[in-house]
Amino acid sequence: MVIKVKVLVVFGTRPEAIKMCPLVIELKKHEEIKTVVCLTGQHREMLNQVMSTFHITPDYNLDIMKKQQTLSMITSAVLQGMEEVILKEMPDIVLVHGDTTTSFAAGLAAFYNRIPVGHVEAGLRTYKMDSPFPEEFNRQAVDVFSELYFAPTENAKAHLLAEGKNAEKIFVTGNTVIDALKTTVDNTYDNENLAWANGSKLVIVTAHRRENIGLPMEEMFSAIRKIVDDNKDVKVIYPIHKNPAVREIASKYMSDCDRIRMIEPLDVLDFHNFINRCYMILTDSGGIQEEAPALGKPVLVMRDTTERPEGVEAGTLKLVGTSEKRIYDEANKLLREPEAYMKMSHANNPYGDGHACEKIVNVLINHFMTRGEN
Repeated sequence: MVIKVKVLVVFGTRPEAIKMCPLVIELKKHEEIKTVVCLTGQHREMLNQVMSTFHITPDYNLDIMKKQQTLSMITSAVLQGMEEVILKEMPDIVLVHGDTTTSFAAGLAAFYNRIPVGHVEAGLRTYKMDSPFPEEFNRQAVDVFSELYFAPTENAKAHLLAEGKNAEKIFVTGNTVIDALKTTVDNTYDNENLAWANGSKLVIVTAHRRENIGLPMEEMFSAIRKIVDDNKDVKVIYPIHKNPAVREIASKYMSDCDRIRMIEPLDVLDFHNFINRCYMILTDSGGIQEEAPALGKPVLVMRDTTERPEGVEAGTLKLVGTSEKRIYDEANKLLREPEAYMKMSHANNPYGDGHACEKIVNVLINHFMTRGEN
């Protein structure tokens, strides 16, 4: 007899979609699982790009995105919208991802309606509520009401155990973003911007954190400009975030340099292939700290904290903060010292073997099969 388990998968931002779409694809391979996909629309255009890349059509789209939306607006809209979906579908479990406001509010809606929550990428921590903000709160809160924890690493599992979570409900799976790379990276891929950078040391920049807007971002972009000015073999591509405040600061420092290209945000297929072809990465983002090591690319993290310390311990990431001098010095070391570059680029990837989605689905099947037998 085929056991039918209804799984409601919820996500709303581009980073979530990159990591959850491979899981949706894996879930849909199993006839014993009924998979329902709900987008909140916390992001819109960038989210649609990812869905198109993975050829996934959602069953629901709350389409909550509004101009100048606040965190309170996102939370309340997702909470109300998700309750309607949950009451209609009555899933056996709701799967949310990581640390977004969508994940917190969707998980809370499930909890309020007494539906179990499964947290994909559970257990990441900085233990500093303002770094990153509001992500650190979101991921800790989701882990308070979750039933199943899919931790990407042993370190993440250790956090959960230290917080008193049930060891029998924690499963180390690796990170689903490594699964995504198997779909997106193509060594024959080409692009006009990559052709422009051919023959140079291409540096990919991503920067958008709320807590960095202002003086920290001024320092970051000033450092990047100085790096380019002082290294004639370097070109920079910055897929710039849509936040007007970020664009204003970036333009101030980088718009008049012919070896820096600020381009519109890339879809996941393009972005992963840009990473695959670059020399190194400067970022204040999260997911790229997992993606780049899998492709052998050194990452300088322009933050004071990271919830991904495994990469720092493995040597694939280095925390450089937001001061102009530190960013400049550490980037120059990788650009000018081959031994330093080789050490980072050849470090072991700590984020899994590309089979995280299979492991998560197997846990779900076993969990509900056991429940059905009891």
